Amino acid sequence: MKEVCLYTDGACRGNPGPGGWGAILVYGRYEKEMSGGERETTNNRMELTAAIEGLSALKEPCVVSLYSDSKYMCDAFNEGWVYSWRDNGWRRGKDELKNPDLWARLYDLTRIHNVEFIWVKGHNGHIYNERCDRLATAFADSFQDTAPF
Repeated sequence: MKEVCLYTDGACRGNPGPGGWGAILVYGRYEKEMSGGERETTNNRMELTAAIEGLSALKEPCVVSLYSDSKYMCDAFNEGWVYSWRDNGWRRGKDELKNPDLWARLYDLTRIHNVEFIWVKGHNGHIYNERCDRLATAFADSFQDTAPF
């Protein structure tokens, strides 16, 4: 299988508020930047969406090193929480899990690809994390309302 690095980040102006996500796929000397967002969302939704969109862009099963500054997302897989949530109907114990649609989709993608989740400290000079942050915040900022005249 091909080995790919995926760098992701999400951003939100307010929480909830306008949000964006950024992802960069790196395979050898090739790079693909992606971004998107939603007018009304949360930071966690954008973090998860960045990973989902990046993995969804792969055309065949790959070994993926996924770098994210979302400790919550990385820990959910690395600590095994996501498997308990899945087995419990996408619930955290007796509590409703936020964003179960995105967790389920991300989980499904990890069944297609061999994904290693690697946490990186955000806003700490990591070149790809900083680029993803710029992509995400630019998309979030694009939702700023402008005068209709």
